[in-house]
Formats: sequence, structure tokens, C-alpha cells
Amino acid sequence: MKHEIPVTEIGPQGGAMAEAVSACVHCGFCLAACPTYAVLAEEMDSPRGRIVLMKEMLEGSLELESTLPYIDRCLGCLACVTACPSAVAYGDLLTGFRAWAEEKRSRPLTEKMVRTVVGQTLPYPGRFRAAAALGRLSQPLRPLLPRPFQPMFDLLPGQLPPAQPLPGLYPAQGERRARVALLAGCVQQVLNPEINWATLYVLAANGVETVIPAGQGCCGALAMHTGEAKQARPLARQNLAAFPTDVDAIITNAAGCGSAIKEYGLLLAGEADEERARAFATRTQDVSEFLSVLGLRPLQPLPAPLKLAYHDACHLAHAQGIRAAPRTLLQQIPNLTLLEIPESELCCGSAGTYNLEQPAIAQQLGQRKAQNILSVVPDGVVMGNIGCMVQIERWIAAAGQPLPVYHTIQLLALAYGCGDRFDR
Repeated sequence: MKHEIPVTEIGPQGGAMAEAVSACVHCGFCLAACPTYAVLAEEMDSPRGRIVLMKEMLEGSLELESTLPYIDRCLGCLACVTACPSAVAYGDLLTGFRAWAEEKRSRPLTEKMVRTVVGQTLPYPGRFRAAAALGRLSQPLRPLLPRPFQPMFDLLPGQLPPAQPLPGLYPAQGERRARVALLAGCVQQVLNPEINWATLYVLAANGVETVIPAGQGCCGALAMHTGEAKQARPLARQNLAAFPTDVDAIITNAAGCGSAIKEYGLLLAGEADEERARAFATRTQDVSEFLSVLGLRPLQPLPAPLKLAYHDACHLAHAQGIRAAPRTLLQQIPNLTLLEIPESELCCGSAGTYNLEQPAIAQQLGQRKAQNILSVVPDGVVMGNIGCMVQIERWIAAAGQPLPVYHTIQLLALAYGCGDRFDR
């Protein structure tokens, strides 16, 4: 017997979920844009198919367990949002559904253990650094561990860079044009701390004073996009309390972080902090977006001509709609040529913790992205998200043609004459 689940039972996100479901006209434009449909060729592994599954489950026609494999395989890349002529807010539906389903589903013990390890390490730089060091020492034990644990070992870097703590304030150079606050992030601080320092350097070179709030923490993206809303909400509230209001913008330099913050209003819907969260989201900008509007001061030529393939991070291009800004900035660097790659809209397979939870599909997408990049014969690759950088570097190396992988802000820092290091 059908038992429709009332919107009120789903929670404050139920209204947004219902609107997304009703907006879909099942036209199929999303199919060509969907990475899982591209590799699996299964209707239920497309956005259109998943919307039908979620709708029928919420209406009581399907059991929750029968829908979960297809929902779990979704990367949440939101390429379907870009492709959709009906403006279906698929992200609102997916995030809300995963949070609602997580409280009701039953997971195998090994899955629970992996999610606990990930949730209690990656959002905390100190813990993550310690866990990565322990993981490298434990590498010989990998074959003896349950299969769900093995991808964590595969993604460990060979060596971590030393910690590079950030100051509380980084002053502007010359006349001050703006004052901003920087989200330092969590995983990025451990894997590539140079990105934050490059961000401070480039902002300062353009007359921007940057505050780095001491009380900030993880943005909550990893928890939010895997259905762990109970973990994501206190992380969001921590940032709401930590960041000052007397700044021109809150700057992010990781696409996934920026996308998550712009969902704070939905995450905290129905709570006392909802309006504050929406205002916080409105003030948040990716560093490329902010600099593109501010306008760059003159850049120096790179030491030698460089041809770089530009990769669109999904949570920059699709979730935030930012495509032109990073290209515009990079094209202002003398001696730099940008190359566009085939299937640029297709996800690389990183997608937060997706390459831990769905390693086989992530591998197919990573290999496909690597081949598309190598097909344009670049000298390197540039993008705006740490997760993409790790994934793409891995699969380009696996293809036997390793290339340097840069963040957009690192190239700008080089063009401002910082050399190979950034001012401390």
C-alpha cells in the first residue's frame, strides 16, 4: 500500500525538494551531461532516473533500500543543473534526500567504520595529517584490510608538505582596495598549503587586506554532500560565529568549499541561524570571482611560454556558475596559453569523498579525464579545486605522462613575481 511521506516529515528542506521534483519535465537533456550515465548507460543512474526514484520512494511506491544504490552512485557534480532547461534545483533535492535517508538507512559495519574515519579526520587538519602519516606507515597492511578501507591507502600522497600556519592578518600592498576574510579549508591545508599562501600573496598584490579568522573550521562540505547533515550543521555554525561582518567578502579558494557555504541557507533552514546563514552565503565568493570583479594589477610574464589545459571543477562551473572568471584572469598572464579540453563539463571523479566510496566509477572517470587532458598536449593542467588536483594528478601519472598540476591562484602568484615560494 502506498504511504506518501509528508513534506513536513522530511523537515525544513522538504519544500525545496518538492519544488525540484515538480520542476523536472523528464526531457532528458541531463543524460548527456551526467558522468555516471556516461560510464554506466543506465537510466536510473541519470539525474532524470534518480528524480523518478526519489519521487516514487517519497510517494510510497518504492522502498528506500531499492533506491539507495542509484542515489549513492551520484557524484553530486550538478552538471545536470547546467544542462537543464527547466532549472531543476537538483542539488537541493539530492542533498536533502541524502540527509533524510541517512537517518533511516542501514549500512554494513565496514561502511560505517570508513565513514566514521573519514568524518573524524578529513575536516580537521591536525587529525588528517596524523592519520596520513599513520596510513603511510601502515601501507604494507593494505591487502589485509577489508576492501572498503583500501581506497584510503591508494589516495595517500607519497609525502606531505610541512605545515605552514597562516597569520591572523595579511596586509595589502600599496593602497588598500578591499578587506576580506579567507576560509582556510581543511584538506587543502594539509595536502597543498601553498594554495592559501598564494591566495594571500595575490590578494595583497592587488591591494586587498586579508583576515584569517582563528576560530574558523571545516566548511562542512564533505559531511553535507554525503548526507551527514548532523555533522555539517555545527561546522556551519562555527564559521558563522568566527567570521567578521566588517569585510567586503568571504573568500574561498576550493570550489567544493565555496559551493557548500552557498548552501548554508538550505542546511540551516528552519533554524534560528537561517537568515544569518543566507547572508553569509551571499557574501562568499570564490577568489577568481572576486579578483575578476576587482580587476588585476599588472602581471609579469612567465619565465617561459607555458600551455596549460584548463579543467572546470564541477563545484565551480556547475554549482556556482563560475566559468569565465578564472579563464579571464589566467589569460591576462603574459606567456601563458590556455587550452580547452574535450568533455570539459564531465566530472573527474573526485567529488569530495566519492573516490573513497565509489572507487571503480571514480577510476573510470579519472582515466577518461586524464585522456581528454593529454589529448591537447599541454605542458600542465590548471584548475580551482584541491580534490580535482589530487584526482587528476593521480590518473595523469597512471597514464604514464605525469604533468604539473596548478591551482589558478598559484599561476597568478608566479606572475606577480613570487618565484617558487610565497612570502611567509
